[in-house]
Amino acid sequence: MKRFNLVLGAVLIAAGATSCKDEAKETAEHNVDHYVVFVDSVNGLDAAERAANWAAIDAAYQARVAEAEAAMTTLKEDEAAQKRIDESKAKYDAVRMQAENEAKAKMEAEAAKTAGNPMADKFFGAGNVVGNDMTFAWVNKDNILSVYQKFYETFDADKDEYSRQDLDKVKAWYEALDNRKNTVEKEGLSSSDNNKIAGIKLKFAPKFRWERLTAKGEENQAAKDKAN
Repeated sequence: MKRFNLVLGAVLIAAGATSCKDEAKETAEHNVDHYVVFVDSVNGLDAAERAANWAAIDAAYQARVAEAEAAMTTLKEDEAAQKRIDESKAKYDAVRMQAENEAKAKMEAEAAKTAGNPMADKFFGAGNVVGNDMTFAWVNKDNILSVYQKFYETFDADKDEYSRQDLDKVKAWYEALDNRKNTVEKEGLSSSDNNKIAGIKLKFAPKFRWERLTAKGEENQAAKDKAN
Protein backbone atom coordinates (compact mmCIF):
# COMPACT_ATOMS: atom_id res chain seq x y z
CA MET A 1 0.00 0.00 0.00
CA LYS A 2 2.92 2.35 0.71
CA ARG A 3 4.22 2.07 -2.86
CA PHE A 4 0.71 2.47 -4.25
CA ASN A 5 0.33 5.73 -2.31
CA LEU A 6 3.59 6.90 -3.83
CA VAL A 7 2.16 6.19 -7.29
CA LEU A 8 -0.85 8.38 -6.62
CA GLY A 9 1.40 10.98 -5.02
CA ALA A 10 3.51 11.14 -8.14
CA VAL A 11 0.67 12.82 -10.00
CA LEU A 12 0.33 15.59 -7.44
CA ILE A 13 3.63 17.34 -8.26
CA ALA A 14 3.02 21.06 -7.98
CA ALA A 15 3.43 23.15 -11.11
CA GLY A 16 6.37 25.58 -10.91
CA ALA A 17 6.05 29.32 -11.17
CA THR A 18 5.57 30.39 -14.76
CA SER A 19 5.32 33.64 -16.59
CA CYS A 20 1.90 34.75 -17.76
CA LYS A 21 3.04 34.35 -21.33
CA ASP A 22 4.17 30.73 -21.02
CA GLU A 23 1.83 29.56 -18.26
CA ALA A 24 -0.56 27.60 -20.48
CA LYS A 25 2.26 25.84 -22.33
CA GLU A 26 4.16 24.96 -19.17
CA THR A 27 1.00 23.67 -17.51
CA ALA A 28 0.36 21.48 -20.54
CA GLU A 29 3.93 20.17 -20.44
CA HIS A 30 3.58 19.42 -16.72
CA ASN A 31 0.37 17.48 -17.39
CA VAL A 32 2.15 15.36 -19.96
CA ASP A 33 5.01 14.81 -17.49
CA HIS A 34 2.56 13.80 -14.75
CA TYR A 35 0.91 11.30 -17.06
CA VAL A 36 4.20 9.71 -18.07
CA VAL A 37 5.41 9.55 -14.46
CA PHE A 38 2.13 7.99 -13.35
CA VAL A 39 2.26 5.21 -15.97
CA ASP A 40 5.91 4.47 -15.18
CA SER A 41 5.03 4.27 -11.48
CA VAL A 42 2.18 1.85 -12.16
CA ASN A 43 4.59 -0.31 -14.15
CA GLY A 44 6.86 -0.35 -11.11
CA LEU A 45 4.24 -1.93 -8.84
CA ASP A 46 4.25 -5.67 -8.32
CA ALA A 47 1.32 -7.65 -9.70
CA ALA A 48 -0.30 -8.30 -6.31
CA GLU A 49 -0.26 -4.61 -5.39
CA ARG A 50 -1.72 -3.62 -8.75
CA ALA A 51 -4.47 -6.21 -8.40
CA ALA A 52 -5.37 -5.07 -4.88
CA ASN A 53 -5.66 -1.42 -5.94
CA TRP A 54 -6.66 -1.71 -9.58
CA ALA A 55 -9.94 0.20 -9.40
CA ALA A 56 -8.24 3.23 -7.84
CA ILE A 57 -5.28 2.99 -10.21
CA ASP A 58 -7.48 2.92 -13.30
CA ALA A 59 -9.63 5.81 -12.03
CA ALA A 60 -6.49 7.90 -11.48
CA TYR A 61 -5.18 6.87 -14.90
CA GLN A 62 -8.34 8.05 -16.66
CA ALA A 63 -7.93 11.48 -15.06
CA ARG A 64 -4.24 11.70 -16.00
CA VAL A 65 -4.68 10.59 -19.60
CA ALA A 66 -7.54 13.06 -20.05
CA GLU A 67 -5.27 15.87 -18.83
CA ALA A 68 -2.44 14.75 -21.11
CA GLU A 69 -4.70 14.58 -24.17
CA ALA A 70 -6.16 17.99 -23.35
CA ALA A 71 -2.61 19.33 -23.07
CA MET A 72 -2.01 18.54 -26.73
CA THR A 73 -4.52 21.22 -27.77
CA THR A 74 -2.02 23.69 -26.33
CA LEU A 75 1.16 21.93 -27.40
CA LYS A 76 -0.32 21.27 -30.88
CA GLU A 77 2.54 20.26 -33.17
CA ASP A 78 4.83 19.06 -30.36
CA GLU A 79 5.62 15.63 -31.82
CA ALA A 80 7.89 14.68 -28.93
CA ALA A 81 5.10 15.21 -26.39
CA GLN A 82 2.65 13.22 -28.51
CA LYS A 83 5.16 10.40 -28.82
CA ARG A 84 5.62 10.27 -25.02
CA ILE A 85 1.84 10.06 -24.56
CA ASP A 86 1.50 7.30 -27.16
CA GLU A 87 4.32 5.28 -25.63
CA SER A 88 2.81 5.60 -22.15
CA LYS A 89 -0.59 4.52 -23.48
CA ALA A 90 1.00 1.39 -24.94
CA LYS A 91 2.69 0.66 -21.60
CA TYR A 92 -0.52 1.10 -19.68
CA ASP A 93 -2.52 -1.04 -22.12
CA ALA A 94 -0.06 -3.87 -21.52
CA VAL A 95 -0.36 -3.49 -17.76
CA ARG A 96 -4.15 -3.34 -17.96
CA MET A 97 -4.28 -6.51 -20.04
CA GLN A 98 -2.08 -8.27 -17.50
CA ALA A 99 -4.26 -7.06 -14.61
CA GLU A 100 -7.45 -8.18 -16.37
CA ASN A 101 -5.97 -11.61 -17.11
CA GLU A 102 -4.88 -11.98 -13.49
CA ALA A 103 -8.33 -10.97 -12.25
CA LYS A 104 -9.99 -13.43 -14.64
CA ALA A 105 -7.69 -16.23 -13.52
CA LYS A 106 -8.46 -15.48 -9.88
CA MET A 107 -12.21 -15.53 -10.52
CA GLU A 108 -11.94 -18.83 -12.39
CA ALA A 109 -9.91 -20.32 -9.53
CA GLU A 110 -12.52 -19.19 -7.01
CA ALA A 111 -15.34 -20.50 -9.17
CA ALA A 112 -13.61 -23.87 -9.36
CA LYS A 113 -13.84 -24.15 -5.58
CA THR A 114 -17.61 -24.38 -5.77
CA ALA A 115 -17.83 -26.22 -9.09
CA GLY A 116 -20.03 -29.27 -8.81
CA ASN A 117 -21.73 -27.94 -5.66
CA PRO A 118 -25.39 -27.64 -6.63
CA MET A 119 -26.34 -27.01 -3.01
CA ALA A 120 -24.24 -23.83 -2.89
CA ASP A 121 -25.65 -22.75 -6.25
CA LYS A 122 -29.16 -23.24 -4.94
CA PHE A 123 -28.56 -21.13 -1.85
CA PHE A 124 -26.60 -18.32 -3.47
CA GLY A 125 -27.16 -18.54 -7.21
CA ALA A 126 -24.90 -20.03 -9.85
CA GLY A 127 -21.80 -17.92 -10.39
CA ASN A 128 -21.80 -16.38 -6.91
CA VAL A 129 -18.61 -17.80 -5.49
CA VAL A 130 -18.73 -19.14 -1.94
CA GLY A 131 -15.17 -20.47 -1.86
CA ASN A 132 -13.40 -22.30 0.94
CA ASP A 133 -12.68 -19.04 2.76
CA MET A 134 -16.37 -18.02 2.59
CA THR A 135 -15.60 -14.30 2.55
CA PHE A 136 -18.67 -13.51 0.42
CA ALA A 137 -16.83 -10.57 -1.14
CA TRP A 138 -19.55 -10.23 -3.79
CA VAL A 139 -22.17 -9.46 -1.11
CA ASN A 140 -22.62 -5.71 -0.60
CA LYS A 141 -25.05 -3.22 0.91
CA ASP A 142 -27.21 -3.26 -2.20
CA ASN A 143 -27.70 -7.03 -2.55
CA ILE A 144 -27.29 -8.46 0.95
CA LEU A 145 -31.03 -8.38 1.71
CA SER A 146 -31.79 -10.43 -1.40
CA VAL A 147 -28.99 -12.87 -0.48
CA TYR A 148 -30.50 -13.44 2.97
CA GLN A 149 -33.98 -13.77 1.47
CA LYS A 150 -32.85 -16.38 -1.08
CA PHE A 151 -30.90 -18.23 1.61
CA TYR A 152 -33.95 -18.42 3.88
CA GLU A 153 -36.40 -19.37 1.12
CA THR A 154 -34.09 -22.13 -0.14
CA PHE A 155 -33.64 -23.54 3.35
CA ASP A 156 -37.35 -23.35 4.13
CA ALA A 157 -38.31 -25.12 0.90
CA ASP A 158 -35.82 -28.00 1.22
CA LYS A 159 -35.29 -28.28 4.98
CA ASP A 160 -36.87 -31.73 5.24
CA GLU A 161 -34.39 -33.11 2.71
CA TYR A 162 -31.15 -32.10 4.44
CA SER A 163 -28.86 -34.58 6.14
CA ARG A 164 -26.95 -33.58 9.23
CA GLN A 165 -23.88 -33.01 7.05
CA ASP A 166 -25.93 -30.72 4.80
CA LEU A 167 -27.09 -28.78 7.85
CA ASP A 168 -23.48 -28.38 8.95
CA LYS A 169 -22.79 -26.69 5.60
CA VAL A 170 -25.86 -24.48 5.97
CA LYS A 171 -24.70 -23.44 9.45
CA ALA A 172 -21.19 -22.58 8.20
CA TRP A 173 -22.56 -20.54 5.28
CA TYR A 174 -25.03 -18.73 7.51
CA GLU A 175 -22.36 -17.77 10.04
CA ALA A 176 -20.04 -16.61 7.26
CA LEU A 177 -22.85 -14.53 5.75
CA ASP A 178 -23.45 -12.97 9.16
CA ASN A 179 -19.76 -12.07 9.36
CA ARG A 180 -20.03 -10.40 5.96
CA LYS A 181 -23.07 -8.50 7.20
CA ASN A 182 -20.97 -6.96 9.99
CA THR A 183 -18.69 -5.50 7.34
CA VAL A 184 -21.54 -4.41 5.08
CA GLU A 185 -23.19 -2.52 7.94
CA LYS A 186 -20.14 -0.26 8.08
CA GLU A 187 -20.36 0.34 4.32
CA GLY A 188 -23.79 1.97 4.44
CA LEU A 189 -26.40 -0.79 4.82
CA SER A 190 -29.75 0.98 5.12
CA SER A 191 -31.75 0.73 8.35
CA SER A 192 -34.71 -0.58 6.38
CA ASP A 193 -32.72 -3.47 4.86
CA ASN A 194 -31.06 -4.17 8.19
CA ASN A 195 -34.45 -4.50 9.88
CA LYS A 196 -35.74 -6.80 7.16
CA ILE A 197 -32.65 -8.99 7.53
CA ALA A 198 -33.26 -9.13 11.29
CA GLY A 199 -36.78 -10.38 10.54
CA ILE A 200 -35.43 -13.10 8.25
CA LYS A 201 -32.96 -14.20 10.94
CA LEU A 202 -35.76 -14.44 13.49
CA LYS A 203 -37.66 -16.80 11.19
CA PHE A 204 -34.60 -18.83 10.25
CA ALA A 205 -33.11 -19.49 13.71
CA PRO A 206 -35.91 -21.63 15.27
CA LYS A 207 -36.48 -23.61 12.07
CA PHE A 208 -32.79 -24.37 11.76
CA ARG A 209 -32.52 -25.44 15.43
CA TRP A 210 -35.43 -27.80 14.96
CA GLU A 211 -33.99 -29.36 11.81
CA ARG A 212 -30.61 -29.88 13.49
CA LEU A 213 -32.30 -31.49 16.47
CA THR A 214 -34.46 -33.84 14.42
CA ALA A 215 -31.60 -34.69 12.06
CA LYS A 216 -29.46 -35.70 15.02
CA GLY A 217 -32.29 -37.81 16.38
CA GLU A 218 -32.80 -39.51 13.03
CA GLU A 219 -29.07 -40.13 12.75
CA ASN A 220 -28.97 -41.74 16.20
CA GLN A 221 -31.98 -43.89 15.40
CA ALA A 222 -30.45 -45.02 12.14
CA ALA A 223 -27.29 -46.01 14.01
CA LYS A 224 -29.33 -48.04 16.51
CA ASP A 225 -31.26 -49.77 13.76
CA LYS A 226 -28.06 -50.67 12.00
CA ALA A 227 -26.55 -52.04 15.23
CA ASN A 228 -29.60 -54.24 15.77
